[in-house]
Amino acid sequence: MKLLVTGFDPFGGESVNPAYEAVKLLPDIIEGAQIIKLEIPTVFKKSIEVVKEAVENDQPDVVINVGQAGGRACVTVEKVAINLADAGIPDNAGDSPQDEPLEEDGPDAYFSTLPVRAMVENVKSHGLPCEISYSAGTYVCNSVMYRVLHLAARSYPNMRQVLFMFHIRLSRWQIRIDRLHRCRLRQLQNRWNMQLRQW
Repeated sequence: MKLLVTGFDPFGGESVNPAYEAVKLLPDIIEGAQIIKLEIPTVFKKSIEVVKEAVENDQPDVVINVGQAGGRACVTVEKVAINLADAGIPDNAGDSPQDEPLEEDGPDAYFSTLPVRAMVENVKSHGLPCEISYSAGTYVCNSVMYRVLHLAARSYPNMRQVLFMFHIRLSRWQIRIDRLHRCRLRQLQNRWNMQLRQW
């Protein structure tokens, strides 16, 4: 089995994005499954192009998109992505779509094709906080989740996909990767490992 795990590059003027920092700490093999790690741009149009190229080249069985969500107190697993781009801030290319569909011919929403509830319960059973989320927002995280599910529905029906989002106060990640930084990343890495072992 192959799993493609993506994380976003820094955005909003920050120097670090904890999403990809956590992804980088994953081992290359988990329970016999190959883990392919990919940093993707926080850009509405380019992000899906980068993921699509990796899907075409690596043919993963599962795609997991890891993102950062301000205001959330724990790791959340997204259940649904909607066909809407509505940026509160410009993406890294300076684009700020407002009330625009992500795919003109796409449905209003896609549900994750992974066992979201079971994954959340698995993490919680290990004593770590985790919740289901029913809104991935309308920024690039939602865009990637929706477009990967759209890609899977149209071209890769056997591929499964989910989006993780988590929140850590960004100021803790900005200056340098210090001891606290690595400790928190290890906690996130443990959660990813638990999720990946769910399959």
